[in-house]
Amino acid sequence: MPQLIHVNGPSGVGKSTVARMYADRHPGVLNLDTDQVVSLIGGWQDNFWEALKAGRLLAVSMAETHLRTGHDVVMPQLATKWEEVEGFQAAAGRAGAQYREVVLMVGKQQMVERFAGRAAGAVLTHHRHIEEIVARGGGPVLLERIHDHLTAYLDTRPECVVVQTDGRDAGQTYDAVTAALARARLDQTAPEG
Repeated sequence: MPQLIHVNGPSGVGKSTVARMYADRHPGVLNLDTDQVVSLIGGWQDNFWEALKAGRLLAVSMAETHLRTGHDVVMPQLATKWEEVEGFQAAAGRAGAQYREVVLMVGKQQMVERFAGRAAGAVLTHHRHIEEIVARGGGPVLLERIHDHLTAYLDTRPECVVVQTDGRDAGQTYDAVTAALARARLDQTAPEG
């Protein structure tokens, strides 16, 4: 059964890196970076939040279409509200696929440091623009607020698999994510009782 693997987590935690590694190592997997989809919409730099709404709708359709081919989708995307994920979860259901949410977490201070490191080395246009949006929104203060919102969101989503990334490099984080996904598949197929 195909899976829609939603890699959630705060900005700069390594979602895109883990998703890219997963797709590179699993032929046929679609790496569906919603921020990249948003960057395909004209005027997205001037009105990011409106473009994000349209980008999410496009990404839902793309995910469902690809899942129907019998292949996995891995989607790196920050979400801190149920409304931001319900379309993806429904698309997986319509396609006969499993929706798996893996949340990469890190302490607030390390998150701010990682984000600053990503900003310094950003080569993708959409990453550079996200850095600008965060800076205009308050920089570290905004990042800490996002962290708080994500923590509160997790309290409402006990089915999410949380992977702590403090002290882990990208390879170790990827290994922890794939191990968590393997456990989830085993738990799903284990006989009850």
